Amino acid sequence: MTGTRGETVPTVPSANPADHTPTGVDIEALLERGRTLSTPVLRAAVDRLASPMNTVAAYHFGWIDAQGRPADGDGGKAVRPALALLSAEVAGARPEAGVPGAVAVELVHNFSLLHDDLMDGDEQRRHRDTVWKVHGPAQAILVGDALFALANEILLELGTVEAGRATRRLTAATRRLIDGQAQDISYEHRERVTVEECLEMEGNKTGALLACAVSIGAVLGGADDRTADTLEAYGYHLGLAFQAIDDLLGIWGDPVSTGKQTWSDLRQRKKSLPVVAALAAGGPASERLGELLAADAKSTEFDTFSEAEFAARAALIEEAGGREWTAAEARRQHAVAIAALDGIEMPAALREQLVALADFVVVRKK
Repeated sequence: MTGTRGETVPTVPSANPADHTPTGVDIEALLERGRTLSTPVLRAAVDRLASPMNTVAAYHFGWIDAQGRPADGDGGKAVRPALALLSAEVAGARPEAGVPGAVAVELVHNFSLLHDDLMDGDEQRRHRDTVWKVHGPAQAILVGDALFALANEILLELGTVEAGRATRRLTAATRRLIDGQAQDISYEHRERVTVEECLEMEGNKTGALLACAVSIGAVLGGADDRTADTLEAYGYHLGLAFQAIDDLLGIWGDPVSTGKQTWSDLRQRKKSLPVVAALAAGGPASERLGELLAADAKSTEFDTFSEAEFAARAALIEEAGGREWTAAEARRQHAVAIAALDGIEMPAALREQLVALADFVVVRKK
């Protein structure tokens, strides 16, 4: 598949997880169940916010447009809610038991998106102007803070022992998410970042919250810590696979699918996995890339670079092997995630659904 300017959209090559997606698993039905059960609770939570934060949040979630009119915006893939509901079933509870956890995780996830868009200067998300672009930086900060507070409120007001355990996991995951964002920003100003540092950052920024999503429903459903920890391991490595694919899309993704600019991560000088792996590879392409990126960091004209200049950097990353290494790392992390499921006894149908969701994450194109 090619993008609007002829660039190849990244997929997981040849022997990929899609080749063994469990038959009979309706991925869209799983995602839709997550949306259907969690969205009313999510909207009710957002309605608690004082004006104009409730309206700004509604715009961010795609429920209204910039003029306040009802809209049917793209609310995201809903992978986290789907995982939270499945994890409740792994614990032997009904999927509804996982709804407060699903909503809490979505609130934290969107708190991070609001702040990330502002910090990264992203003007587009899900094919619309970002909140800071429409409503200003102050509202993006305030609404993000409010969503984080709501996430804890949603859980704690359940008043159960399980809710307390779930809240501890959520707050720990949020702290790690923030650690990851801080690392990500600091890496933008460094000439070199190791692959190990990059994986640690991405494990914090993405893996921690996905791990929480796939354990929080189980905790609310009464699962013990061993079961929850095992599900977290699945979610953590799935998060790393998810982020590896996101890194590929951040450079080579089709803007029509991703809703972001071409060469998005290169424009922001992000030290994502393809870049870091390419720099670590050695060889002429790696060395030339390193020279260019070092010059970019000092350039006063970086913001006016042409498409061709970013395309040249992307070509060097690919020539040095960064693209293929990242695709292989996504497959490796996917395999580790699936292997973690062997540590829990569960009905075969539930395992197949968790495997199918993992496959979906690794072969996505947006």
